[in-house]
Amino acid sequence: MESFQVIDNCLMVKLPEEVDHYQAGYICREADRYLLRDDVCNVVFDFEETSFMDSSGIGIIMGRYKKIACLGGKVYAINAGKQVRRILELSGMNRLVEVL
Repeated sequence: MESFQVIDNCLMVKLPEEVDHYQAGYICREADRYLLRDDVCNVVFDFEETSFMDSSGIGIIMGRYKKIACLGGKVYAINAGKQVRRILELSGMNRLVEVL
């Protein structure tokens, strides 16, 4: 199950086991709600529980990157497994998002 938490000035988004079109709309809406409501400078996507991600996951990350980059913020991906890292690399997202 995904979860959202603001720690200091950072929005932490813990992603679900499967990040697909079905989940994407909700994740985007919730993340954007936190970005608008709280004083957030950076976004961290935690992929610890994620075993599957399709192009919808790239859309989630890209949309939040566009919003936070305008404000001088950064986006990070943490705990990305082999499959998720490969998708981030193939899509070129690893050039925009710091993968830790």
